[in-house]
Amino acid sequence: MKYVDEFRDPTNIRRWTDALAKQSAKPWTLMEICGGQTHNIIKFGIDALLPATVNLVHGPGCPVCVTPIAMIDAAIALAQNPDTILCSFGDMLRVPGSSTSLLSARALGADIRVIYSPRESVAIAAREPQKQVIFFAVGFETTAPANAAAIAEARRTGLKNFSVIVSHMLVPPAIETILSSPDCTVQGFLAAGHVCTVTGYEDYDVLADKYRVPIIITGFEPLDILQGVYLCIDQLEAKRCEVVNQYHRSTRLEGNEHARTLLDHVFEICDREWRGLGLIPQSGYRLRAQFERFDALAGYDIVNAYGKDYATCQAGAVLQGRLKPTDCPAFGTRCRPEIPLGAPMVSNEGACAAYYLYKSRKKDA
Repeated sequence: MKYVDEFRDPTNIRRWTDALAKQSAKPWTLMEICGGQTHNIIKFGIDALLPATVNLVHGPGCPVCVTPIAMIDAAIALAQNPDTILCSFGDMLRVPGSSTSLLSARALGADIRVIYSPRESVAIAAREPQKQVIFFAVGFETTAPANAAAIAEARRTGLKNFSVIVSHMLVPPAIETILSSPDCTVQGFLAAGHVCTVTGYEDYDVLADKYRVPIIITGFEPLDILQGVYLCIDQLEAKRCEVVNQYHRSTRLEGNEHARTLLDHVFEICDREWRGLGLIPQSGYRLRAQFERFDALAGYDIVNAYGKDYATCQAGAVLQGRLKPTDCPAFGTRCRPEIPLGAPMVSNEGACAAYYLYKSRKKDA
């Protein structure tokens, strides 16, 4: 297949939904781990095409959504320094901190700039040596190589006024946290194909074997997702638990060797706090010793100095797949995209935003 239309062809879609209806004899609960997959599932109505025996729940697969509130508060505090330029991707700006957001801080005069590539922040630092330029580096394994390349470039060119807030998360430990919960109901996973394109999927074999769950490396188009669900159900019905690569047009077992080498050069693995999931051991990246001078948070006590999540927000349960967005009593009333309580209502990959955008539209039509 070469073109997007082929992955959305109604004839192919019907063929796979019919196959799923015949294949799925028992009730099964699956989790897709990527926010991009979540949005396409809701946007294209894939959840409505599945047989009643298949329940899709949504995981913590949105890096903006799992960035802890304390990290956002720290970014806001640093951005308020008059000699500082804070660079961030746009979807972080409206995510609420404990009392405000980066967007509100910008409206009050903070120099906060939206960039589309981490190298833009390096270029800004080179152009404006009188300013301290901080890049808010957020993301899973997918965006980490580009961010690592920007940091390596800053070191190579000797920039003295460039630093980063590193908030990178790793997907496999989050899956293990969900599976190890005593109230876990997830029986199979659709893993994020773009993450595995970078890192490969050798780590997933360990999880599949340890927790006896099938894991399907899955793409993002409707046909990808339906095939991923089918491959997962096929294993569950046969009582198998293997890792299968549906997204073979992009992903290899070993991943991208160059990207992995770059990541290992700049970052090392560390424990990381996740919004909605808490502290997960060995689930994030931090700068290696030779890059520590680029750490914008050096000396900050993130855990104790900044705020916590809103008590009224059920985003944590949504991110763990324990609630659907519409199960939250604040959904669509006190929590809407223009007045969000939690990150999943703001982010382009947040489950709450997907439900509000697509399901509300269908309901009102």
